[in-house]
Amino acid sequence: MADSDTVITPYRDGPLLVRGSFKLLDQDGDEIELGGREQTIALCRCGKSRLRPFCDGTHNVIRFRAPSNAENGRVS
Repeated sequence: MADSDTVITPYRDGPLLVRGSFKLLDQDGDEIELGGREQTIALCRCGKSRLRPFCDGTHNVIRFRAPSNAENGRVS
């Protein structure tokens, strides 16, 4: 992975892992501080985390289910 690459990986039944150099903004365009240039963060996909938008592992407790790959019928 090059220094400027950002990679987002959806984990089956879990979070979106974001790796690389990036900014995370809220809906108003304000930056959510992450600290550091190159980082890895886990973003919640289940909607039940107490640390949203970050994952806290709650998906395991609630038995959240989602594929890692694109679902059939989804447009990229």
